[in-house]
Amino acid sequence: MTPHMNTRRAAALAAVAAMVVVGVQTGAANATPGASDGGSSASPRTASPAFNSASARTTAIKPAQSEAASAAASLGLGTQEKLIARDVIKDAGGTVHTRYERTYAGLPVLGGDLVTHTASSGKLKGVTKATKARISVPSTTAKIKTAASARKVIWARGTTPVLAFETVKTGVQKDGTPSRLHIITDAVTGKKLHSYEAIETAGVGNSQYSGKVDLSTTASGSGFELTDGDRGGHKTYDLGQGESGTGDLVTDDDDTWGDGTGDDRQTAAVDAHYGAAKTWDFYKSALGRDGIAGDGKAAYSRVHYGDAYVNAFWDDSCFCMTYGDGADNKSALTGLDVAGHEMSHGLTAATANLDYAGESGGLNEATSDIFGTSVEFFADNATDVGDYLIGEKIDINGDGTPLRYMDEPSKDGGSADYWDSSVGDQDVHYSSGVANHFFYLLAEGSGAKTINGVDYDSPTSDGSTVTGIGRDKAVQIWYKALSEYMTSTTDYAAARVATEKAATDLYGADSAELASVSAAWAGVNVK
Repeated sequence: MTPHMNTRRAAALAAVAAMVVVGVQTGAANATPGASDGGSSASPRTASPAFNSASARTTAIKPAQSEAASAAASLGLGTQEKLIARDVIKDAGGTVHTRYERTYAGLPVLGGDLVTHTASSGKLKGVTKATKARISVPSTTAKIKTAASARKVIWARGTTPVLAFETVKTGVQKDGTPSRLHIITDAVTGKKLHSYEAIETAGVGNSQYSGKVDLSTTASGSGFELTDGDRGGHKTYDLGQGESGTGDLVTDDDDTWGDGTGDDRQTAAVDAHYGAAKTWDFYKSALGRDGIAGDGKAAYSRVHYGDAYVNAFWDDSCFCMTYGDGADNKSALTGLDVAGHEMSHGLTAATANLDYAGESGGLNEATSDIFGTSVEFFADNATDVGDYLIGEKIDINGDGTPLRYMDEPSKDGGSADYWDSSVGDQDVHYSSGVANHFFYLLAEGSGAKTINGVDYDSPTSDGSTVTGIGRDKAVQIWYKALSEYMTSTTDYAAARVATEKAATDLYGADSAELASVSAAWAGVNVK
């Protein structure tokens, strides 16, 4: 590429960025991490995101899409490639992060997503790509036959992009969870390339008690319904042990809901509705985000799924959370951290869209644990105090132990404390341990300590000492990395790079916060 071409492409991208900037409202995020969270006194240099309303996000995406062709040319993409703007974030430092999906010859490119990072001046600061490979295939004509419902795609998550088919098989997983298994097959050889489960579960059991809580409901006729008009119109439905549809919107005569036990069917709906509200409020307060997708629109919740179903799950196709009733059909899986976990699968899908398999799948699960835990701390509920234990109230093991531990994940008998080359082969609920452990070390540090009455003693892979920066700062770093630097194929090594970039943006290249990020990753053997 000649210097002249470089200049032309930079100028074109600057023009695109300028148009995008016009569509994004400026201003600081609602929550700014500082010394009060227990970390150092360094002030963040950038907060994210700077949207003041859902309409601002929509306004920003439109010019980004209208100039997508110019952006593609500026990035040197091939003539058959096109970009589709999926999200735009302008941080408080003025940098615009535009997330694109990619197509090739009109076909979706799986693993072709990228994020451009453009300074307020219009200068391109960098590009984060899910793949470094050049997107090109010899032909878009398939050599094999497949189901009529299969979608022809370009598979770019391997070393070399290939023409492929994506087939979706529906069914039921071993524990009764619905299955929507995506299978990627080489369209020339018929070889299976990849598969992943689109139904994202928490892998947790029974918990529904948060004590007496306030609910946002809506008057309807002579009674009330579980519709939250304060948070995008979130609704909670009773499936009546069904496994499809929405069931019936939960209603009540006097606006007093449930009795705190599984004998009353409203109780599960109370906890689901409350958990969704607290998660929405956490996104708004801590992340400056207006709902899961940042567009002000709510998901919905479904309770009483199936018969003795011991799980909960997020389904992006319905944009909804679903909860089973537990083995006795009286112990709904509607705990506060579970609700935060499930809703955060939607957040991940709306941002980095981490593939739910391999190391990226572990990062996907860990993100839900990280934000689910953060919601629990944020709620400041006296009955369910914040901790770094996942599903601590459900007693799924029958002995009072939690489902997962963030300070030392291996205490659950299966999760990974540290990274090694086989981590990506584990179930995503176990490979998530590496990122969960990283987050705990970053927030609280290594060694013995007591937090909210719970004793922790977090080790490191090399015996090093990690100094925590406080949970609030750790959350800001993880969210910024997720929403601005991670892509669908991000693995643990790339997650370290993403969080180090985020920490640098927020606190500076010489900050204690960046040093702690690097130390925490080293502490879980991601070097």
